[in-house]
Amino acid sequence: MTGYGKAEVTLVAGKLTVEIRTLNSKSADVSIKSSLLPKDKDLLIRQKIADKLVRGTIDVFLTFEANASENAKVVDAALVMDYYTQVQQIRSGLPGFAMGSMEGNDRMNNEILASVLRFPDVIASKKDEIITEANWPEVEAAFDAALEEVDKYRRHEGEALYKDVTGRVQNILDLENEVENFESERVEVVRERILKAAEELQVKLDKERFEQEMIFWLEKYDINEEKVRLRQHCAYFLDTIDNEPCPGKKLGFIIQEMGREINTTGSKANNASIQKLVVRMKDELEKIREQSMNIL
Repeated sequence: MTGYGKAEVTLVAGKLTVEIRTLNSKSADVSIKSSLLPKDKDLLIRQKIADKLVRGTIDVFLTFEANASENAKVVDAALVMDYYTQVQQIRSGLPGFAMGSMEGNDRMNNEILASVLRFPDVIASKKDEIITEANWPEVEAAFDAALEEVDKYRRHEGEALYKDVTGRVQNILDLENEVENFESERVEVVRERILKAAEELQVKLDKERFEQEMIFWLEKYDINEEKVRLRQHCAYFLDTIDNEPCPGKKLGFIIQEMGREINTTGSKANNASIQKLVVRMKDELEKIREQSMNIL
């Protein structure tokens, strides 16, 4: 479920960029890392993303690059006049204040104005809203384009992922078929082990009782059911990944069942060659499990 998408839209005030990044997760966890999106559009965008991407840790970034004219500073004229009037009143109330010449008063007024303009709150950047109802259709189209890019990224990754996991399932089936090559050997090894132990202990075995015990052993350690169920689970896995629109969670359950049959085969094997095959099957299954986290 790893993915990345990016789209840009040119607005009157500047250029808005939408970026969406996704990582693996069991559910849709959407995080919008920007204050540019209006509050009344937040839920709409979250729902749109969740509907489109279904699962994943999803981070959304909005960045804005303003036009040169939008970066210009704005003078708060009313605040300047208020400060100017207050300073003039203070000046006229100072002891020893006297009206000078017109030229001197003009110079003093200019100095007062220059001082007022240096006050920190009389000049500020423009604070117009970037995303408005008027330009929302354009912004929403950018979100749709970014989501489409993420979806395209995921589909491309999914093609390689499909080939990998289905190939590993086939590997498990091939290894399971190899187990049958050691079935007769397994029985003979156990038979010889029991006979050798009886000989060493100088115990005379009743032939009929010995055969009964061998039958009991074969029933107890028979792995035919495990082989049949494992093949069924593998077939179900392949059918699910081919036909389900979002098979990820179901595949996780099937993988658990496949693991159970492989583990049981290993515990019943009593054969070094079969145990080696079981280890290889477990290795393939673990890789399938890891990759399944990337499947929706």
